[in-house]
Amino acid sequence: MSTLLIAEDDDHLASLMTRALTKAGHRVDRVADGPAAIRASSSNGFDLVVLDVGLPGATGLEVLSHIRRDRPSLPVLLVTADNEPAHVVHGLKAGADDYITKPFAFDELVARVEARLRSVRSAETVLTCGALTLDLVSRTVSGPQGLIELPAREFALLEYFMRRPDQVLSRDQLLHEVWGYGSESSNVVDVYVRYLRQKTAPTVIRSVRGVGYTMPG
Repeated sequence: MSTLLIAEDDDHLASLMTRALTKAGHRVDRVADGPAAIRASSSNGFDLVVLDVGLPGATGLEVLSHIRRDRPSLPVLLVTADNEPAHVVHGLKAGADDYITKPFAFDELVARVEARLRSVRSAETVLTCGALTLDLVSRTVSGPQGLIELPAREFALLEYFMRRPDQVLSRDQLLHEVWGYGSESSNVVDVYVRYLRQKTAPTVIRSVRGVGYTMPG
């Protein structure tokens, strides 16, 4: 689950955007003016900002300037009622990762947000979660006691968990994403989670009764 910030002063539109993104599985916070957007986005709690250009108090582009100074890698999707090419280019040159013009379909909003999140995740080569570090280039995992040797499947399972800290992942989801459709019994997930616990720490992956597993961030 990703945590998103919506900066939009239109209450009705913000409510609909929040509903669509929450239904898609994201956690959403909303602010209604520029100064609040600056304060909220300066924290490390958000994975992406959906930023209206026409905010009161400070424009979306002014907020974007603060974001690029404080959190240069934070993805920003601009929302604008003005699709003039020169204005769109100005927003992108100012540091926006993408833009969407009003009025828009909410499934398009969700698609653009998720495409940007996938792009960011795929670019990461070193993942850190708790005391563990996973390097996708060298294919190594290290913890407090040094390097941890993991076969390919255990490495893939750990990577999947580390890309989704604090998310509750079902056995079916893990089986589908790490092993492929119906490749084996869901019991194989339990077996490999046990392997990872033995090689890292007993509490590195926690059981969620009746649901699956989660890896604390």
